[in-house]
Amino acid sequence: MDIYEEIRRNLLGGKADEVVNLIRKAIAVCYPPESVLKEGLILGVDTLAYKFRNSEVCVPEALRVARALNAGLRCLTPYLDQGGARQCTAVIGTVEGDVHDIGKNLVKIYLSTLNIDMVDLGVDVSKEEFVEAAVEHDARLVMASALLPTTVCELKGVIEELTKAGIRDKVIVFVGGLSVSKEYAEEIGADYYTRDAIELRDFLNKNLSKLLKEI
Repeated sequence: MDIYEEIRRNLLGGKADEVVNLIRKAIAVCYPPESVLKEGLILGVDTLAYKFRNSEVCVPEALRVARALNAGLRCLTPYLDQGGARQCTAVIGTVEGDVHDIGKNLVKIYLSTLNIDMVDLGVDVSKEEFVEAAVEHDARLVMASALLPTTVCELKGVIEELTKAGIRDKVIVFVGGLSVSKEYAEEIGADYYTRDAIELRDFLNKNLSKLLKEI
């Protein structure tokens, strides 16, 4: 078993300490940090993302994997090349009244690999906080998620607040989450809807440069 496979196996087992130890071992013997990220952590989290997409993962399992992933990222980040040109900044968060963040965290991790600066607002984020962050960081992408049916309406509020602040035409709005549909996204005036982090990553990987030229 190679070290990348060991990282993936322990990541999916939710073993944060083992993931960190393996990353340190890989760096010590001169494995490229970018390869450790892509072949170890990202490929590992792909498995979680696909299971999440198909509702095959329980919340406790996903949380254990997320904790192990975050520990691994904290360990690896200082070794990664941060000199690549940033394409843009995105603000991301779960809307007010909703504290679910597994899908949001997957999006953040994937998009960070596309040279997008991710400003994570966390959970239970008000529409005003989305706008304030977009202005403060000169963001070009605003990404809002809602898992609960009772909080989906907050997505519309975010878009309305962006319009009120006069910056709606300066940002691209993505919405997603378990209780969100493509039809609802169109109804509230969002620019794009994707069903999960993998779909969003693939879409932006192909289209981000073009989208940024249009705003």
